[in-house]
Parts: sequence; structure tokens; C-alpha cells
Amino acid sequence: MKKFLKEFKEFALKGNVVDLAIGMIIGTAFTGIVTALTSNFIQPILDFVTRAHPNLYTGTEILGFVSAFISAIINFIIIALTLFLLLRGINRLSNLKKNKEEEKEVITTKVCPYCKSEIDINATRCPHCTSEIKD
Repeated sequence: MKKFLKEFKEFALKGNVVDLAIGMIIGTAFTGIVTALTSNFIQPILDFVTRAHPNLYTGTEILGFVSAFISAIINFIIIALTLFLLLRGINRLSNLKKNKEEEKEVITTKVCPYCKSEIDINATRCPHCTSEIKD
């Protein structure tokens, strides 16, 4: 079961999967803005022009249209901000993991101060120029 969960975690946190999920969520939220725009601004204009609604809209109806559109924009901003913070946290966690892996790398070589060749860290003489290495 642990192996399955580990594999699922690796799959779910891959960049492509996360990007696709965020794209789908942002797209859905943006659809709400487009729907609010068309139903609250464009449709009333078309109704008036085609005389589907021959009377002018009242001030209360117009305020309702504007508030519905502003509400859709605020919903989009909240969703985008939440996704940004979530993705930022995921990126920080993965960077911490990478940093820990980099710290685990052990230095096994050093550079000879005379010939600038790479030699073993424990060497007391350079195998290339036979100079004595002082620590």
C-alpha cells in the first residue's frame, strides 16, 4: 500500500499533471466571468435591440447585473489566489526536498594547487605532478 501511495504521489505532483489541473480550474473560473458578462451585459443589450424586452431595465435590475458580474470577477480572483498559494507551497516543498538531496552529496575530490588536476580528497601527493599536498 505504501508503494502505491508513493507512486500516486509522484504521479500527482508531476509538473504536467499539476499544470493541467490548474489550467482546468482556472478555465472553469474564467467561464464564470464570461457567462456573467454575456448574461448580465450583452444579453440585456440584445433584448433591448431586438425588442425582446421592450421596456428599459430598471435601476435595480442594472445594479443586479453589475453586482453579478463583479461577483464573478471576485470569485475568479479568489480561486486564482488560492491556486497560486497552493502551487507555491508545493513548489517550496519540492525545493526543500531537492536542497536536502544536494546537501547529501559528499565531496570526494579536490583540486591540486600546483597543476590544477582533480585528485582524491584524501590524497597527500598529486598523482599527476607528484607535488606534496598540504591541507
